Amino acid sequence: MKLLLSEEERREALRRLPSVQRLLALPEVVEWIARYGRPLTLQALREELEDRRRRLAQGEEVATGPEEVLQGAEARLVAWTRPSLIPVINATGVILHTNLGRAPLSRATRLAMERVSQGYSNLEYDLERGKRGSRLVHAEDLLRRLSGAEAALAVNNNAGAVLLALSALAARRRVVIARSQLIEIGGGFRIPEIMQQSRARLVEVGTTNRVRLEDYAQALEAGASLVLYAHHSNFKIIGFTEEPSLTDLAALAHRYGVPLMADLGSGCFLNTERYGLEHEPTVQEVVAAGADVVTFSGDKLLGGPQAGLLVGRAEWIGRMKKHPLARALRADKTCLAGLNATLLHYLKDEAEREIPIWRMIALTPEQLRNTAQRWAEELGKGEVRPSHSTVGGGSLPGETLPTYVLALRPSHPTRFLHALRQANPPIIARLEEEAVVFDPRTVQPEEEGALLVVLKNLTASFR
Repeated sequence: MKLLLSEEERREALRRLPSVQRLLALPEVVEWIARYGRPLTLQALREELEDRRRRLAQGEEVATGPEEVLQGAEARLVAWTRPSLIPVINATGVILHTNLGRAPLSRATRLAMERVSQGYSNLEYDLERGKRGSRLVHAEDLLRRLSGAEAALAVNNNAGAVLLALSALAARRRVVIARSQLIEIGGGFRIPEIMQQSRARLVEVGTTNRVRLEDYAQALEAGASLVLYAHHSNFKIIGFTEEPSLTDLAALAHRYGVPLMADLGSGCFLNTERYGLEHEPTVQEVVAAGADVVTFSGDKLLGGPQAGLLVGRAEWIGRMKKHPLARALRADKTCLAGLNATLLHYLKDEAEREIPIWRMIALTPEQLRNTAQRWAEELGKGEVRPSHSTVGGGSLPGETLPTYVLALRPSHPTRFLHALRQANPPIIARLEEEAVVFDPRTVQPEEEGALLVVLKNLTASFR
């Protein structure tokens, strides 16, 4: 509450405020200078003093001692230097949680990214010839081996990959796509708008739920230059539906001498049916079906760093490599190093063991129940009950995996969830049937200790 001071009291309070020079000589401030640097420390002191002068001038009663001023200045320094992007523990059971950074990386991937960032690298240098090289070669060989395609290219994300492909192959030309595939993914990635940006001319065929091969043939007869297939990666159309197979679509496109481009969105190299999930078209299946260009993400079902990946016929990938957008969208050295390490897990048949998202997907209900039971025993409270995890990240819509969760019933669930988010480290859980639940599937083994420490402290406060 503000208390109005008399003019004399205001003048006296202003006189008591310490000077910047006096504060700079204090031992605490000397330590701040070593930690934060002199310019930032000086700015914090000046702003804190100026704020207190302003409040005093308005008649507010304000503490003017050095100790109070230092407390305020230190709070500013901590706030200014606190990172905005920090690790959190994902206990939601959503494996590819878009808001929480999607795929966590394997240990080998993290090490590869760290190693290449510590110094110089052969990013664009040919060690054999001793001359300038190309960064485009670093992921290409592994992508070719895994997909069966003739050529490959990595850019910064899948939206960029789609934009580059359409710009390089279909600018000012007609692109035919089914109405059922005019999708929107994530935060505003819309196929029609991407086409407009690439200057491709959209030609819609079929209806919302049904498209036939002859619909595509009519558009190709009218002069379409590319056929685009967009996988329904984040929604389903059920009921009275029809779409031609990729094999038939590729054969039709090639009959008219135009390429077939397939945007898989998530992209996958493993058979999802092995884990009790609906079949997700794999990259290698789509290449084998005849697609000339396939685009997909690196940070979703692939389980690597954020990247947009293109594989396909050398003729079309070659055009994209030479397009000006390729430079604007290119991947950096840490991404390429991490991507290589992730792809090697697939090549060495160790993806399920080494890539976190596949390790999570492969966990059995019995393993998850044992973990949740162990948590309950250590906390001395909570109910272990069956529930469902989801893949998330715009992948396998509607698909769930059976799990067991630890359910807590604090006195104020919403406040408890907020307290979890403010903890160190922050924990993201979910509310289910009036209980706060924690799914072991998405909590990595090395995070369990920190999770339980936070829960022990908070449950004592929420009875």
